[in-house]
Amino acid sequence: MSAGDPSTGAGTVEGVSDEERYELELAEQARLNSGDWDSVAPGKAANFGRSFGRLIGLLGPSKWAFLFVSALGAVGVVLAVIAPKVLGEATNVIFEGVVSASLGGQFPAGATQTQVVEALRSAGQTDAANMVAAMNDFQVGVGVDFERLKGVVVAVLVIYLVSAILTYLQGYVINIIMVRTMWRLREDVEAKINRLPLSHFDRVQRGELISRVTNDIDNISQTMQQAFSTAVTNVLTVVGVLVMMFSISWQLALVALVALPLMAVVFGVIGPRSQKAFATQWRKVGRLNARVEESFSGHALVRVYGREQDSREKFQQENEELYQAAFKAQFLSGLMMPAMMFIGSLSYVGIAVLGGLMVASGQLRLGDVQAFIQYSQQFTQPLSELGGMAAVVQSGTASAERVFELLDEPEQEPDPADAPALQTGRGVIEFEHVAFSYAPDKPLIRDLSFRVEPGQTVAIVGPTGAGKTTLVNLLMRFYELDGGRILLDGQDIAELTRDDVRSRTGMVLQDPWLFAGSIRENIRYGRQSATDLEVEEAAVATRVDRFVHALPDGYDTVLDEDAANVSAGEKQLITIARAFVAEPSVLILDEATSSVDTRTELLLQHAMNALRAGRTSFVIAHRLSTIRDADLILVMEHGDIVEKGTHEQLIAAEGAYWRLYRAQFEQAAADPSSADDRALEDQSVSPAGGTA
Repeated sequence: MSAGDPSTGAGTVEGVSDEERYELELAEQARLNSGDWDSVAPGKAANFGRSFGRLIGLLGPSKWAFLFVSALGAVGVVLAVIAPKVLGEATNVIFEGVVSASLGGQFPAGATQTQVVEALRSAGQTDAANMVAAMNDFQVGVGVDFERLKGVVVAVLVIYLVSAILTYLQGYVINIIMVRTMWRLREDVEAKINRLPLSHFDRVQRGELISRVTNDIDNISQTMQQAFSTAVTNVLTVVGVLVMMFSISWQLALVALVALPLMAVVFGVIGPRSQKAFATQWRKVGRLNARVEESFSGHALVRVYGREQDSREKFQQENEELYQAAFKAQFLSGLMMPAMMFIGSLSYVGIAVLGGLMVASGQLRLGDVQAFIQYSQQFTQPLSELGGMAAVVQSGTASAERVFELLDEPEQEPDPADAPALQTGRGVIEFEHVAFSYAPDKPLIRDLSFRVEPGQTVAIVGPTGAGKTTLVNLLMRFYELDGGRILLDGQDIAELTRDDVRSRTGMVLQDPWLFAGSIRENIRYGRQSATDLEVEEAAVATRVDRFVHALPDGYDTVLDEDAANVSAGEKQLITIARAFVAEPSVLILDEATSSVDTRTELLLQHAMNALRAGRTSFVIAHRLSTIRDADLILVMEHGDIVEKGTHEQLIAAEGAYWRLYRAQFEQAAADPSSADDRALEDQSVSPAGGTA
């Protein structure tokens, strides 16, 4: 498994040896399979309170707008709560008018309410007497007061209209708040990713990271927009309705409150299980995304080795795991709303029965019972919605935990606040007793010291995992040293800002990276101020020009995703042109010619010689014929420099370099199929070098 193997699904960061990367991936896979997320998560799914509180804290910058929204909601709720009471008065007007008209034949006109009540009691009609006694402004034979009824109905319509307008404004403003909050969260995540050290991307699968940045943040956004936009209204409604219910009848209010402990039991039983299930679901989503991204990135490799069935089976297995996790999460969350509605229905039945008895006994007016029944629905409905929102909040909080986990990752050490300005120098680079390791228990570089003079070309060779790429990564400050220091023109790079250190360096990696855009834009990426003429001159120098003109739109040809419309060698040529146009003072070529054919490589040597002129250059290469003209060759084994010197000196010493050189060319000579390549290699090897 190579560092650039797309089948790993890990990041493409260079610098970790094959063996170390493989061990890291095995450890990471074992951790994922075992479900052990404690090693990275700031808070497990069970820690709902802290995570939810942190989620609410995201609204902090909009607290004044949120207070304004709460005020709108409070006024709207007050109006909505008053409306049933007013509407109940309309029912009282109709009911009392009907009763008044029905009693007109039994009692003379002008009989007082007291006289009617006493007469009914004397006749043994106690319930009817109590009912009449509870009425306001009762007059025999008057009938329905339509003028009063009209005033009540108009008042109710106005109340509902104003309440609806306020509710709309509340929803509009709160959605703006939520969208802005998510905008800030995405900004924070983007900034966080740029502050993470490269070691983080060595151990995290790209698909998992993408899932947190996209799926999880989208889920948080939906949670906050759907749940929080109505949460304030629902809470205020519950409080307001409780006040009104107690003002009408404390007995009926107690019946309604019986629902609360039952709902609490439902929350206590289903809530934690739902939260855990949603956390598992979103972890499975991240795993599946990682699998899909891995399969797409290594699609060609999967087909070459005929592993389509294996890839399909792994996808089906993880897809099935996601199905089971999602089904469990949705099933548990789906229980919440029906359970709440059932409890609300029990409360409604109790209120209707008891309220009817109280009207019949004269303890309450019919309109008050009607209003109370409306209040009971207004009471249970927001509670049911809060129960339904609980499932959404559980899912959103599980996603928030994953995003907070990313935000809590250790960052790279910040640049010194008093960092000195980068001095213009000739490009002297010194390594003084440098020590570094990717894992504390596995030292890689122990005590490395050497000096590179301005304009020199330093070649670094050695077996896989020897620390070659690590060396240049340390020079670029992609990783921090465990000991020693690196000097650039006498300045310790650890005391400079990373931007200053990297501004003087151009780098061409083994794995070419191109973004979606035109070829011209990809070359200009090395220096944004480069003119079209400078871009084309760099392209000519690196032989990009020779294939660009064969493309339909020339330099304006747009590269698609992964630049699949150009070959691997052409990708590398474009990245080399990008380094040309950057005009760096320090140049790093990490297997820059590994993706081009031998003849193109020979042509590139002349171009790179011109590029290296007057610049300090580091060249990492496995093809030893490409670095024989280097001013200094460093031979690395196990993180140490075991030999250094020129090509001729190292060949004469017959040490580690000589063994590498001899093995490489003896293998080429023993392979008849490589005769053409060997002929080209022989053209680049002087008689003094020989082929041993």
